[in-house]
Parts: sequence; C-alpha cells; structure tokens
Amino acid sequence: MTGFPRYAIYFAAGSDSRLSRFGAELLGYDAYTGDELSFPKDALHVAPDWRDVTSDPRKYGFHGTLKAPMAASPGTTEADLIGACAAFAGKARPIPVIRPIVDSISGFIAVIPAEPVDALQQLAADCVRDFDAFRAPLTADDRARRKPEKLSERQRDYLDRWGYPYVMEEFRFHMTLTGRLDAERRGPILEMLRARFAALKLDTLAVDRITLFKQDDAKARFRIIGEWALLSASSRD
Repeated sequence: MTGFPRYAIYFAAGSDSRLSRFGAELLGYDAYTGDELSFPKDALHVAPDWRDVTSDPRKYGFHGTLKAPMAASPGTTEADLIGACAAFAGKARPIPVIRPIVDSISGFIAVIPAEPVDALQQLAADCVRDFDAFRAPLTADDRARRKPEKLSERQRDYLDRWGYPYVMEEFRFHMTLTGRLDAERRGPILEMLRARFAALKLDTLAVDRITLFKQDDAKARFRIIGEWALLSASSRD
C-alpha cells in the first residue's frame, strides 16, 4: 500500500482565478482553502447524482497533473520538496499558453488544450524528471493497481521507470471535471459544462506556475500547501 503523506506537482490556476472557481464549484471542493462548496444548480439539474459524478476528481481538487501523486522517498522531507519546487520555478523557461476547451478524454470530461503545445509537454517532462528523487519506489500492490497488463509496452516501461504510465510521449494535459461516464450520460453533461465554461470567456490559459498538493492519509483529500510562479525565459531577455 502506498505510504502517506503523498505529494503531487500540479498546475492550479490561482486561488482568485475564474478557472479555479469554475472547477472548485463543480467539484464541490476548494483545494486552496479546504472548503466544501455547494454544487451549481445547473449541474444538479442535468445530473441529480452530481456528487457521485464528481467523486473521483473531488479527492484531488481541480488541477492539471505535472508530476503524479507520490509517496515521499525515504530520506527526503517536505521542506526539501518545497525547496526543490522553488528552485524549479526559478529556472527560466518558455511559459506554455494553451487554448482551453472542455471535452471528453478517456471517458471523463476535462478542460484540455485544443491542440498540442510543445512547451507544455516539455514542462511536464521536466517535472517528471526533476522531482523523481522525491518519489518512493512503487510497491508491488501499487503497480498491480495500475493494471500493467492493460498498458502498452511503453506505458509499462514508464510505469516502472517513473511510477506513472502517462508521462513523456504518453502525457495529455487535462483538468478533470467528472469521473468516467458512459456515452449516453456524457452528452448532456458535456453540453452543460461547455456552456458554463463558455461564460468564463477564457480564450487562452498560461500554465505559469507549479502547485504542491499534499494528501495526509488515504481518507483525506489533496490540499494545496505551496505555489510558485514560473520564471519566464522572456523575462530574462
């Protein structure tokens, strides 16, 4: 069984951003404050069981994964990880900017980039590599829970090397809004979420920070314990 606490390097858009409020309201949980939130009426109208529809992503808070949840490597401390986050953010790099849309991905609904962005793929790959020293090795049970028999050969290799199969070429940025839904249920929910998202008038989104999330134990939700703005390469010119 995975050790606790667990940590993850995610993107969250900022506590005062329209996007963060949008996601927190739909999930019924604000990872910045730890507060429970009431679900929007239009979500409950299209899906009276909205609490169940969003139960999986609610555990993690609204985010985009950069380095997947990990138990801390023996010999490392939370202070070490916080220091590494600050150092990572202080290295100048191109800031990814995406055109965000709401769509279905692998059966669930998420905010995703409308098209691939190389700088975002690179940012995620850098996070996977640079923070791997803080990741405890997968246990046999953890590996089995990933159902390696259903993964491709490359995904299995990544699972064994990086503790998570969907990294590097397999990475797809997404900010999850629902659990997996069958096609019949997905249509009306997708329509409602697209309408809510359109109201934000969010034409572009800069993935301009990294956010450290922590889960204290198996029953706890992830919460935000630190956030660092990325240093733009253009600011060094």
